Amino acid sequence: MDTSELLRRATVLIPDNARSDAGFGAVDVHDCLRQDEWEVALDILEDFDGVPWQTVEYWDLLAEAARQMYLERKAAWCRWRGWETRHGVIRADLRLVAPEAGGRRTPIPGDGRLRPMWALGQSASGGRGDLHVAKIWVEFAPALEPGGRGSVRLAPLTPPSWRHLAPGDSITMHERSPVAGTATITEMRRPTVIATGDDRVLRRGGADTVRRRRK
Repeated sequence: MDTSELLRRATVLIPDNARSDAGFGAVDVHDCLRQDEWEVALDILEDFDGVPWQTVEYWDLLAEAARQMYLERKAAWCRWRGWETRHGVIRADLRLVAPEAGGRRTPIPGDGRLRPMWALGQSASGGRGDLHVAKIWVEFAPALEPGGRGSVRLAPLTPPSWRHLAPGDSITMHERSPVAGTATITEMRRPTVIATGDDRVLRRGGADTVRRRRK
């Protein structure tokens, strides 16, 4: 399937009254496609933030279109959004430990490649408890610098283990001893898609949010 057809199929899934964060709708995407402005069309399509009609199929179409256009970060972002559609959104404010205090000395790549471990709370004995793996997507920047602070999205390897968390909860990031960073949860949003054969059975996900911020 070529790029224009992928984008057209994604556009068909947009409800008539839906608008992106910038106020664009399906008609605007069709206008871009008629002029072969594929990257502009993709920008509009990925600008709808966290709405229930976005299926895994929708994000898969956008990811493949971005891949065909050699837009690797956009492709990775669309795959990430497809994962969030299935499993829910976790946002956090992450503060890294400074290198001179034992923190990492290289930036965290922003595109979901790093998979550190996280302690989600205290154990009954007062220790750090079990560690859980989650990938990091850095928002609003290509990377998070050593000792820096920024908004991140997390994709856990075992999402059910994280569902007890709520905005305001603190978790710690571990790559080795000592602690590599501390994150405060800012948003927990339940999945918007019940996984079925064609990913079209939807439910309206709940959300606990401290603040809502765009990518």
